[in-house]
Amino acid sequence: MLIKSQNSPNYSNKTRNLKDIKFIIIHFTGMQSKIESIKRLINPKSKVSCHYLIDRKGAILEMVKINRIAWHAGKSKWKNHLNLNKISIGIELVNKGHQFGYEKFTNIQINNLIKLCKILKKKLKIKKQNILGHSDIAPTRKQDPGEKFPWKKLNHNHLGIWYKKKKLIIDKTLSNKQIHQIFFKNLFKIGYRYFDPNLNTVNNKLVIKAFQRHFNQSNISGKIDEKTFKISHFLAVKKNN
Repeated sequence: MLIKSQNSPNYSNKTRNLKDIKFIIIHFTGMQSKIESIKRLINPKSKVSCHYLIDRKGAILEMVKINRIAWHAGKSKWKNHLNLNKISIGIELVNKGHQFGYEKFTNIQINNLIKLCKILKKKLKIKKQNILGHSDIAPTRKQDPGEKFPWKKLNHNHLGIWYKKKKLIIDKTLSNKQIHQIFFKNLFKIGYRYFDPNLNTVNNKLVIKAFQRHFNQSNISGKIDEKTFKISHFLAVKKNN
């Protein structure tokens, strides 16, 4: 697989043991072009970087060596893990994002992402459920890779989390408060953080939206509809996501 280099200075000096890498985090660049994205990722003032960037034609750039900590995840949580930069690989996909005209990812871009993730997963012994989006680990701050990202396709290639539909009858006597508490209990089991199930907060709504961007992409409402609720249950009870 052809991977070119475009070195970024934005990484931590201390090298890390490859055994410590547990996650792959997928992003979109959220800028107007590939050129602008690279400029930002190699600018020392930006203090932002990634290990790999994949453009819309599928070309892959290595920007930080995987034994270095790139600055891509920022403040983040997943299960018992905090600030995931130290234990993750960051992959940026060139896409204008919501601010500049969010685009569908190209087939070759996704196909090469899948190839790269398979190589990294095998080399680093990363569990498939630890391949996540930036919005999964930082739902109150981030929306990438967004609702056009094909998580289901990745899961068909044994990458990332997805769900299997099963028959589920919801108790109609449950109050809205009970539904919220059950839903967020499910999300906690899956790995999401940054919410309070006992309150109706802005953060809660952002976490719901992040969950929907990953698993219920036709409804990014921030409201727990029946489908969103059921999906949370399918994922929470699954022993190996």
